[in-house]
Amino acid sequence: MKIESIWQELENDLLQSSGLLLKRYAASVYPDLYVALRCPENLRCIAVNITRANEPDIKQWAHLKDIKVEVLQDEKNNNKKFLLIILLNRIHKDIFSVLCEDLIIQVSEITEETELIKVLLNRLSKWENLFECVGLQGLSAEAQRGLYGELYFLRKFLNSGSKPYPCVNTWLGPSKSVQDFQHGSWAVEVKTTHGNNHQKIHISSERQLDDSIIPEIYLYHLSLDLRVKHGETLNDIVKSLCEYLLNDIPAFHLFNLKLHEAGYFDIHSTLYEEIGYNIRQDNIFTVNDNFPRITETALLPGVGDVKYSVVISDCQQYLISENELFTRLICE
Repeated sequence: MKIESIWQELENDLLQSSGLLLKRYAASVYPDLYVALRCPENLRCIAVNITRANEPDIKQWAHLKDIKVEVLQDEKNNNKKFLLIILLNRIHKDIFSVLCEDLIIQVSEITEETELIKVLLNRLSKWENLFECVGLQGLSAEAQRGLYGELYFLRKFLNSGSKPYPCVNTWLGPSKSVQDFQHGSWAVEVKTTHGNNHQKIHISSERQLDDSIIPEIYLYHLSLDLRVKHGETLNDIVKSLCEYLLNDIPAFHLFNLKLHEAGYFDIHSTLYEEIGYNIRQDNIFTVNDNFPRITETALLPGVGDVKYSVVISDCQQYLISENELFTRLICE
C-alpha cells in the first residue's frame, strides 16, 4: 500500500523534533494533500492545507477514541491551516491506512476547497462506525456468513460473463443499501441461512422486497453447513475473487475498497481460517405478484421499521434458474 510506505519513509527520517513532517501523496491528486507525521509523538496522519476562512467546525469529532480530527496553524503561511486526521492508537494502523487511502481517492479530483472539506469529512463519517467497532475482534459470525453469501453470489455473477468493473460496482451490501446488489431497474437481495434455520429467512425492512420501489427484485437464498477445517473459508473466497479480478485493476481496487467497507481486513484473516462453508443448496426467487412479503404500501399509517420472516417452502412457485437470472441482470 503506497501510503504505508510513505509513513515508513517519514518515520525513518525523523529530523524534525516538533510540528508536522509532510510529504505530498501524489502529483495526480489535485488538492494540497499530504501524508504526515505529527512530532514529537510520531503520530501518523493525513493533512490537507486549507485557508483560514474555510476552517471547519470539528467539535462533532471530539468523541472519537482512536482517531482525532484537528486543525493546526501552517507555520509558513499565516492565512493557511492544516486539517489533520490523526491515528492515536497504532494498533489500528493497517485499518487507518485503508481509511486514508479511501479518503484520498474520494477527494483526489476536487479543486474547490469548501467542497473538498465537505467530502473529506462526510467520507470520514461513513468510516467512523466501522473504525470504532471493528477493532481487533474482526467480523461477527453472522457478519462473516452474510459477507460469504454476498461474495458467493458476486463470484457467480462474474462467472456468468458480466464485465468485472460494472459487476463489482453493483455490489452495494457493504454500504448498507436496502438490497445487496442493485443496478438500474433491478436488485438482488442475498440471504444466507445455516444450522436449524435453513428454511426461514429474515427480512430486515418493509422496503427490502418492495417491487414498487425497484421493478425487478430477486431473492438469492444460500443454505450453508458450517464445519471446522472443512469447506471454503471466507479467506478462500476473498482470495479466489482477488485472483479473478487481477486482470482488471480498476475492478480489483474497487473490490478491495468494498471489502474494507464491509469490515474485512487482512489483519483479521487468522480469525477466519477455522470455519469452512459447505453449500447445502441455493435458490433464486423472483419477487412479484403474491410473493409472501410485507411492503411499504401495505402498512397502516404510523407503522414502520418492520422485520419479518419468510418460509422458503412457501416460495417454490417463484423459483427461477440461475441462467434466467443472469440473463436479466444487465450492468453495462
